[in-house]
Amino acid sequence: MRIGILCHPTYGGSGVVASELALSLAGNGHSVHLFSHDVPPRLARTPGPVELHVAQGSPYPLFHSTPHDLAIMSRVLDLHRVDGLDVLHAHYALPHAVSALMVRSAATAARLAPLKVVTTLHGTDITVVGNDPSYAPLTQYAITASDAVTAVSQDLADRSALNFDDAHRCGINVIPNFVDLAKFKPSDEKHEVATAVHVSNFRRVKRVPWLVHAFADALDILKQSGAVADLTLVGDGPQHGEAVRIARERGICDRVKFLGLRDALPGLLAPADVFCLPSTEESFGLSALEAMACGTPVIGTRVGGIPEVVENGVSGFLVDVDDRESYSLHLAALLGDRNKATAMGAGARERAVQRFDRHHVVRSYEKLYQSLIDDKGPCPE
Repeated sequence: MRIGILCHPTYGGSGVVASELALSLAGNGHSVHLFSHDVPPRLARTPGPVELHVAQGSPYPLFHSTPHDLAIMSRVLDLHRVDGLDVLHAHYALPHAVSALMVRSAATAARLAPLKVVTTLHGTDITVVGNDPSYAPLTQYAITASDAVTAVSQDLADRSALNFDDAHRCGINVIPNFVDLAKFKPSDEKHEVATAVHVSNFRRVKRVPWLVHAFADALDILKQSGAVADLTLVGDGPQHGEAVRIARERGICDRVKFLGLRDALPGLLAPADVFCLPSTEESFGLSALEAMACGTPVIGTRVGGIPEVVENGVSGFLVDVDDRESYSLHLAALLGDRNKATAMGAGARERAVQRFDRHHVVRSYEKLYQSLIDDKGPCPE
């Protein structure tokens, strides 16, 4: 198949999934083109046979910002006119699904080969951007006009159908995020001191300052038995400064490491004893899945799609979103008993293998694409 993929060039979430999907599809022999306004980091460090098209547009005094979306649409349409695409897969409703639909419309008007549009909903495109009254009508159009729509969790599919009229009628397919089990795998090397790790973009929804407080509480518990632990924070973003301030106020600067943005995630996740995901909203939790694949148990919140990824008491622990006391207790329990953390990590790895293997999930996308090309409807089963 000839497949085009539209995505944001992000370090996490939709940008990672789109890049990994493109690489997997290309590895399976498909002709894959990825379109973005910058190079996605996960794609940049991989020698896979994906053709990357970076379209940034030209600055013009009339525009307040460079019209990347228009440039990307033109690039996709030009490629389709010359080489032809079977499927255009948009990751994120806005702007990519709308851009894909416009390309499909332009291709039809020009009497080019038929082009099927698949839209994958990743979370904030529905829960934040899509619910904004300024964008809600356009988001609904993107969902209902696509040839097929997928969501990364059942929770997100349900909320999409609830929040947007007629969304349920398009039959949103749940195709979860996935992980490369050969890349994200357990390691025999562990830190000398028990370590918790967190990876995110440090936005408010990720609650990094809240996590620093919870970790400080866990240290207070561990001190009763003379134990210590470290917290490694990977990423950067708006709440970085507040997290640093809290670490200073709680007197734990020597136990908290701020590493900034890093690409070598397997090497950071596998040696850790616990992965922390204290989000107030999470449609799936890809970073948690990658940690689980590395044999690292997860302590997360019982929100969104996280319970579909983490089995409470088996591959980690889940607590109510505002229950910092329970979060700290679970954190202290695993950091204070590394054998228990290792055993739970084995369960986490097993769940990643059984439910979220890259090869199995990519096959679901391939079946979906082929069903659309064959006009058999949008069901991947």
